[in-house]
Amino acid sequence: MPEISRFYGIIISIFYDEHNPPHFHARYGKNKAAIDIRTLEVLEGKIPPRKMVKEWASRHQQELMRGWKLAQGNKPPEKISPLD
Repeated sequence: MPEISRFYGIIISIFYDEHNPPHFHARYGKNKAAIDIRTLEVLEGKIPPRKMVKEWASRHQQELMRGWKLAQGNKPPEKISPLD
């Protein structure tokens, strides 16, 4: 599970060989969520700083899609800058 970004205690990852739709995982403490890259909707789980995660993802959707495609080809996704 490659970590691609980290900010304010939130860890963002994209897993290798995952199911569609294209998504990333966000972890904050004991909370976890899978978030659709295209719609930014939570697919499963719950994460309290959801607004911050969505704000970050909306700024980096193209990079997230590129990372998704790399991970699906068993290549490491590139790091993405954190929310500033």
